[in-house]
Amino acid sequence: MPTAAVASQGGAGDVAATDASRLINSYELLQQAPVGYLEVDDENQLIWINPLASQMLNIPISSQDGGAIAPLTPRLLLELVRSFELDQLIENTRHAQRSCQQDWILNLVSPDPINPNEGVAYPLRGYGVPLPNRHVGVFLENRQEAENLVQQRNRWTSDVAHELKTPLTSIRLVAETLKERVDPALLKWVDRLLNEILRLGNLVEDLLNLSRLERSGGTGLTLKPVELPRLILAAWQSLEPLAEMKQVQIAYEGPSELIVQLDEPLMHRVFINLIDNAIKYSPREGTIYVRATVEHEPASLSLGSAPTSQQLRVDVIDEGNGFQESDLPHIFDRFYRADMSRTRLSTDQYVSLAGNDFANSGNTGTGLGLAISQQIAEAHGGKLIAQNHPETGGGWLSIVMTTQPLSLHEVSVVP
Repeated sequence: MPTAAVASQGGAGDVAATDASRLINSYELLQQAPVGYLEVDDENQLIWINPLASQMLNIPISSQDGGAIAPLTPRLLLELVRSFELDQLIENTRHAQRSCQQDWILNLVSPDPINPNEGVAYPLRGYGVPLPNRHVGVFLENRQEAENLVQQRNRWTSDVAHELKTPLTSIRLVAETLKERVDPALLKWVDRLLNEILRLGNLVEDLLNLSRLERSGGTGLTLKPVELPRLILAAWQSLEPLAEMKQVQIAYEGPSELIVQLDEPLMHRVFINLIDNAIKYSPREGTIYVRATVEHEPASLSLGSAPTSQQLRVDVIDEGNGFQESDLPHIFDRFYRADMSRTRLSTDQYVSLAGNDFANSGNTGTGLGLAISQQIAEAHGGKLIAQNHPETGGGWLSIVMTTQPLSLHEVSVVP
């Protein structure tokens, strides 16, 4: 064999040995990682898992093989752990060929049909990573500690808000008494004081409402048949003075009559918050598009089967600058302030334009409107979604929920 060929062969062998060494080092690193990791092949067979992931998913591993599953023959992941969300994350990652993320509550159920024992449920966050040969790697993060911290923070906030409610009421009474006795030249200062007290009172009330919604879930709702277009129109009429300041109009498209089971006061507040948000971010003389759509889910595949439920979706779309991508995951967080490049008319400017009557009406914002709206949507078994509309480029807030069909007429535009 020529020397050059021998040298070439030796070089290739060195590269292969180096790659193998790096691969071993990578797996050794993943073995000690503070997060769970597993890898499946193109047929969703589990071929590698580290100790932390095996503990999270209750999958036994062989210590002598440095993380390989036992038995050594790869097995379908579905045989080892029953998690629809994990399977969905893997498929989405493989299909998109890019990193994907998903959060879910893992309810461990034994795959053994004879002894389907259910284990402890806890929140997981998974990160799917596409690998060569259609393999997929998944990093798993146990979010239980983070959830506990959030719950502690929320309890603390609720306790503080409860303690502030009584003294704020007393301060407001004192300020109202002063207003009747103070020199007319000083009235503007008393009015400003009352406005600030009212704003703090609204903030405290919002915090208490948010806490009540979190504790009760959907058990505290007072459901009754509600005509949805009328509810949306009522929310718009409450905010019409603000819209007139910017000459903003609304365009509703959807069923002319749609009756659904809702908690009317709570859902009215959701639409107030969504439309108010759209007004604030809309340009002058802009249009807010509100679109309601319904998809029926039949009871069975048989012909003529009556729908047993329907998915209701209401989109509120503005023509503003849209959300920053970095803001989208946090839109519904408490007190989160988005990038100010998304131009808005602030609440203080609204008050200065509309006068004290508006300020005293309780419409001033507290920074909790979308967080409360998300809790109300979840209490109804739905959710809010924030994104940017591909056509207008503006903010696109949607509420999606499953309701019982009561009445539905043809689609038309309601003035």
